[in-house]
Amino acid sequence: MMKPDHRIKTAMLAGIALFMAGCASSSDKGDTTARSDPYESANRSVFAFNLAIDDYALEPAAKALRASPNAVQMGLRNHVDWVSMPKTALNSALQGKTENAAIATLNFAINSLTFGFADLLEGEERPEREDFGQTLASAGVEEGPYVVAPLLGGQTGRALAGWGVDFILNPYGQLTEGVPAAVSNVSIPISATSIRATYFDAINDVKYNSLDPYARARSAYYQQRDGLLRNNLPIDETSSDFGSFFE
Repeated sequence: MMKPDHRIKTAMLAGIALFMAGCASSSDKGDTTARSDPYESANRSVFAFNLAIDDYALEPAAKALRASPNAVQMGLRNHVDWVSMPKTALNSALQGKTENAAIATLNFAINSLTFGFADLLEGEERPEREDFGQTLASAGVEEGPYVVAPLLGGQTGRALAGWGVDFILNPYGQLTEGVPAAVSNVSIPISATSIRATYFDAINDVKYNSLDPYARARSAYYQQRDGLLRNNLPIDETSSDFGSFFE
């Protein structure tokens, strides 16, 4: 059984990969955001710490994974996708998106036969990603300031609160015995490494080729997050938030 504090640490490590993966989803046109970053000085210090963790842990692990057979990499990507299904199902239900919740539930149930490493529903309809941060946005909760947390990376206050709820409610983290527990114990480090490997070149471009990696990562985070929130926010908030962003 993995001790809770160790599980939290590995989950936070995965947060670095998830945050930095956002850098891969948008082009670099500078920091065009007008969002609140009142803690920028402290955020930059934590950002530098997170990059150091990436240098010594995630990037080397991702590089090794990229050298593995394609079948191994695909299996890990499938597993990462499968682990996110309960979160998507629950938050879709909370937002009244019953069809998306049903698709995510079916996907998780069927692929549980392989712990997600093999996609038994390949070619079938995929659910749209949903998390509790999006659920909070649907309820009208303000996004809050931009905060870079140690190991978790940069997020809005709303998204960070949502991450905490998703982590607590994740049924996969409650497996404590037998083979399921063994898979659960390695799932988060596997997810972090797989995500980092998938966006390896794009993340390295931000790290090594940006005049200001912090500003570029912050801008990319908002662009990536706004894309997820397009169908969660009221029309008036959507138009004001997204006017200066691009897909």
